[in-house]
Amino acid sequence: MTAYAIAHLRPTDPHPEIVAYIEKIQATLDPFGGRFLVHGAEVEVEEGSWPGTVVVLAFPDMAQARGWYESPAYQEILPLRTRHIEGDVVLVPGVPDGYDPARTAAKLRDAAAG
Repeated sequence: MTAYAIAHLRPTDPHPEIVAYIEKIQATLDPFGGRFLVHGAEVEVEEGSWPGTVVVLAFPDMAQARGWYESPAYQEILPLRTRHIEGDVVLVPGVPDGYDPARTAAKLRDAAAG
């Protein structure tokens, strides 16, 4: 099941280390089947607030997503970003093929009914 790394980044002034991070990140993704779906896109805020940009990476599964984030190659370049950009990063599994939100709602209704 596809897994995602989602980053909400609040960049400041451009810094040469950020450029180096961007130049090097793809090589850290390749061994884990990671690819960019969204990179640094400005968001259209419909509810709440969202200062900054968003990055979405896709991986074949959670094990590959974790493997990438914890890999020595990624950990080596990570400070190039974190020294200059505040943000939040989460790893999250996607839903399986055929996911039906109505089934989830039924389970929640049953659980609430006790």
